[in-house]
Amino acid sequence: MKIGEVARAAGVNVQTVRYYERRGLLEEPPRTDAGYRSYEPQVVERIRFIQRAQNLGFTLSEIEELLDLRVEDPHQCSAVEARTGRKLEEVQRKIGELRRMEEVLYDLLAACRDGNRMEGCPILHALEDPGPAK
Repeated sequence: MKIGEVARAAGVNVQTVRYYERRGLLEEPPRTDAGYRSYEPQVVERIRFIQRAQNLGFTLSEIEELLDLRVEDPHQCSAVEARTGRKLEEVQRKIGELRRMEEVLYDLLAACRDGNRMEGCPILHALEDPGPAK
């Protein structure tokens, strides 16, 4: 398969395929006599694996580790489980941060709706105030 065919089949652009190669997530394929990359069909599934892992919040470095575990020892389920547990903790922490941000934004909107607009925008005043954030 040529690089454009791989990209279309995997649902990414050609630059993504090249980037994954540079990062070492994909092996550099052999080239034809004309210099075109010639990919095996299974590279499409590898790209899809990378994309699904990214959608779950894994970084490319973390995905590289997962791919190494997948290739080196298919019985490394406990290592994958540990990495996934750490990722879940990170996502839960981010959700907590987003909830705190949401609360502050609700408070700012309420201050704007209830505030005295003669003194300016309460939201802008709150953002200018160097006091402690929630």
